[in-house]
Amino acid sequence: MSPTRAVTTRLLEEAGLSPKRKFGQNFVVDDNITAKIARLADLRAGDRVLEIGPGLGALTEALLGVGCQVTALEIDDALVAILEQRSELQGAQIVQGDALEADLAALTPLDAAPWACVANLPYNVATPLVLRILEDVPSITRLLVMVQAEVADRLVAGPGDEAYGGVSVRVAFHAEASIVGKVPPSVFFPRPRVESALVAIERRGRVAVDPQVASEDEIFALVRLAFGQRRKMLRRSLAGVVDEQAFLDAGVASTKRPEELDVHAFAALARAAR
Repeated sequence: MSPTRAVTTRLLEEAGLSPKRKFGQNFVVDDNITAKIARLADLRAGDRVLEIGPGLGALTEALLGVGCQVTALEIDDALVAILEQRSELQGAQIVQGDALEADLAALTPLDAAPWACVANLPYNVATPLVLRILEDVPSITRLLVMVQAEVADRLVAGPGDEAYGGVSVRVAFHAEASIVGKVPPSVFFPRPRVESALVAIERRGRVAVDPQVASEDEIFALVRLAFGQRRKMLRRSLAGVVDEQAFLDAGVASTKRPEELDVHAFAALARAAR
């Protein structure tokens, strides 16, 4: 059984530890939530899973219980020592490292069988981690991640949504994302001040835009410029990069603002502005 609140505090006390804010440590202490995550991730026995930030191993246990082959990447070497000593986690490969710097591709080798990433992501690095996986780790074809509710909104937002921004466009370029559950603060120790959400992300078979139309670099150069001045019309935020003729050629009104454009419209602008 995964660590309850009492077991979590005992494990930390025995090791002389307390949750570290710099690592965004909020440990899950509710079996129902870890079971729900494993269920929503649609995992089967033998599936290969990368878990980032296992903490004390609550979710790791749930993943092992399904029969998954789990590689758990933990930045905190003090927690790694606890994870390695827990008999319930003997089936997992425990690796110490920073997910923003570690060679994730080497941890999840690209061969016949795809990988999933299932994780309770630290709030302070959730967005860059999701983007790094989508952009740099093709072996991971689906993710089920628990993140701050505000972050979840940005990951799944579409044109016109209040949370829509550059992150939303980058996710849409590589994948389809949706919020599949809400998580209250009460399931964590320590208890955060914000709500959390579960986001399911499925990598596309191919990126949303044909590279012959516009490259990823071309598209996101415009996305960064546009959302850097998101309250301005595109004719102003993209001045000097996209002229009026390019707007006409792309079929995009220069009076629009960036939150009105989907990834295909940005690609059309990038192509027309060459």
